[in-house]
Parts: sequence; C-alpha cells; structure tokens
Amino acid sequence: MQSSAVPELAHTHTRPIHWLATATAVAGVVAFSSVLQPGAATAAQPAAPKTKSASAHTTPPDPAAVTFPIECGPVKAVVKKRASGDLDGDGRPETVAVVHCDSPMGTPPDGVYVLTRGADGGKPRVVATLLDPEDGTTVTDFAVSDGAVTATLLGYSSADVPRCCPDVKSDAKWRWQGGSFVRSAPAGARSV
Repeated sequence: MQSSAVPELAHTHTRPIHWLATATAVAGVVAFSSVLQPGAATAAQPAAPKTKSASAHTTPPDPAAVTFPIECGPVKAVVKKRASGDLDGDGRPETVAVVHCDSPMGTPPDGVYVLTRGADGGKPRVVATLLDPEDGTTVTDFAVSDGAVTATLLGYSSADVPRCCPDVKSDAKWRWQGGSFVRSAPAGARSV
C-alpha cells in the first residue's frame, strides 16, 4: 500500500456550500465588471423650454423611474427603502434609495443611491452611489434628515463568516460637502 505525501484534506470535497460560495464569487465578479464600464457622457443637455411647474421643485424623484447601476442577473433590482430631502441645499428634494437584487435566497447586499432631477423637472437619474453592493453590506436603519443620510450597516469581518450571519455593525453618515458626498462614521464599527 502506497501512502500519499499530501494528507487527505476535508476542504477539498465539494459540498453545496462550496457551490454557493462559487456562485456568489462569480456574481461578485460580474457585478464588479459592471463598475468598470465607461461612465456616462457628460455633454451638456440641450436647453429645454423655460416653462417650469412648481411641482418640479417640490416633488422628489421617484425610484420607479430609474435604472440603478446594480447587476442582478436574471432577477430584478428592488427598492428596499427610500427617503427624500434637500441634501445639497438647492431647494429641490433628492431621493435616497436602498436597493438590492430580488434574490430568492440569502440576504443580498444593498446599494444606496442618490437620485435627483434637473431644474427643468426632467427624468430622475442616479447622481451618487453612497454604498456599493460590492461592499457586501446590508442596510438596517436608514433616514434622511437635516441634509444628511444616516444608516446602520451590517457586514462581515472576514470571508470566513457565513453570508447569513453578519458580525459587524457600523453607523454611517453622508453629507454633501464641496460638491460631493462625504462619509463619516458617527459611532464606529462594533461587533454584532
């Protein structure tokens, strides 16, 4: 009888969890590749007629009218939560949407997006990604208040933590400063 120089390793046997991990990794690579796509054109829009309605200034953008920059494969993106407020001080409300893929199993990661519309009241569009789904976190508490977006985020301390059971909880706050959203963490990360 001949023995192997390398002992039999338990982790080399394929189990359903390995296939799930592989599928999750492939989905992550596909989603990440969508981030590397060229950005939208920045050419100026043609001038619209000067007729403005009062509702264009007071009606927050509707997330249902937006295509979010999240890759969900065969399932659709769903808006989990939304809140509105004037984040940039221009007198027009923005909408902040928490979005994830409508996965039939597991807890898909969330993306947090800021929506606005032009002064002419045109179609709503995504103008900022506050939290990328690639970060692998989910959003629990979420609010827009006093010109800031606040959220409680659940995440993972390492790749070894099962995706069902986040073990890190942190608070995040985003505020419009100097032409972009700046993130701060008021309470810091803590274990769940």
